[in-house]
Amino acid sequence: MITYGLSSQAANLYDGIKSLPIVSPHGHCDAGWFASNASFPDPAALLIKPDHYVFRMLYSQGVDLADIGIGPQGQDRDPRDVFRLFAAHWHIFLGTASRRWLEYSFTNVFGITEPLTPRTADAIYDQIAAQLRSDAFRPRALYDQFGISCLATTDAALDDLSHHATVRSSDWDGRVIPTFRPDSVINPLHPDFVADLTRMSNLTGQDCTAFDGYLTALRQRRAYFKKHGATATDHDVPDPMTTWLTGADRQALLTRAADGTITPQQAQQFHGHMLIEMAQMAAEDGLVMQLHVGAVRSTNHALFDVYGPDMGADIPKAVDWTRSLSALLNRVGNNPDLQIILFTLDESTYARELAPMAGHWPALKLGPPWWFHDSENGIARYFDNVVESAGYWNLAGFNDDTRAFTSIPARHDLWRQCVARHLDQQIAAGRMDLAAAQRIARHLAHDAARTTYRLDD
Repeated sequence: MITYGLSSQAANLYDGIKSLPIVSPHGHCDAGWFASNASFPDPAALLIKPDHYVFRMLYSQGVDLADIGIGPQGQDRDPRDVFRLFAAHWHIFLGTASRRWLEYSFTNVFGITEPLTPRTADAIYDQIAAQLRSDAFRPRALYDQFGISCLATTDAALDDLSHHATVRSSDWDGRVIPTFRPDSVINPLHPDFVADLTRMSNLTGQDCTAFDGYLTALRQRRAYFKKHGATATDHDVPDPMTTWLTGADRQALLTRAADGTITPQQAQQFHGHMLIEMAQMAAEDGLVMQLHVGAVRSTNHALFDVYGPDMGADIPKAVDWTRSLSALLNRVGNNPDLQIILFTLDESTYARELAPMAGHWPALKLGPPWWFHDSENGIARYFDNVVESAGYWNLAGFNDDTRAFTSIPARHDLWRQCVARHLDQQIAAGRMDLAAAQRIARHLAHDAARTTYRLDD
């Protein structure tokens, strides 16, 4: 492994954790990869097209997404040409976290020894393509090679989880588990809400236009996910707000949501109520609740119109955590059976709100730096801002939250190096001794994620 600027003591701390199994309890890899175990088709399909960190940077420099094989217009692009285009722009990634993850993948996963340039692009493409055709680079083999002990996918609430069933019934012992993502059936502003409400009624046999039947249907779906190995739920919350509604009010809003006449303000109220319902269900069934907050979605309207969502145009926004979660926490936040992990794109809230909240409410854990902030400097800022208020045992450890499969070991390795550097600084400042730092290093690199996500239950 390449280490970056670690002192001798930090390097020793890193040596003690670098080979621990990787726990990947939240991410967006495709369960179908592991169900079929088919070879990845080509280097561009594996490394470039699924990674919004990569294509958003290329787009910022004037590269048309179709030219890198994205969308209907790009489906006939030669993957070699896509890789050449990427290589011609490799310099624009200098200083970014994605450059470091990709360099790790080139060096540690594929054994590339020469720098990527327009001149070397074809040779590197051929080397990776040849490896992808071998059994050693199929999804299950890479999972084992990376030292992953558990990988969670993120799955729509109405997914049949057939890929997960295939994995569980196979003779492979890798652990790939689903995560319940109910946005399309609890947030009326989701574009699929009306259609998915009908689908959920048909799937569960419940009348989802009646609030009691609707809650029963959601419980059934949660139980279905647990049966297939899920330990967590995940919620995209662009505008956090929680409120507890009376029976009459919640039924009235559900009726309006079901027939498509609900206003945006009413939709936010309903979603805010349903987040509390989800938290109450989590306390009952033990699924860990994740809240990902603070993204303004699809800000490039022209791009959205052509390519749809998740095209790199989601931007962080300011968040008021304390007021927005007040109704939820004052209803269930003292329940020791509830586990809620908070993720933010608004770094300004780390010290001001999130660390003090995680350091008080029994139900809360603070998630690791997310999305734009899971970088070397972002991780350092995170520790500097949260540890004094939250401590270490109110942190959720690390997850990679990625669609880019080969970046998983790179991201965990970066986290572990940053943990070692941070703890070395704590020792130097006289805040702990080496034995305590070694214990915390293991906790942050491995144990916290297993415990927080209840993977050993």
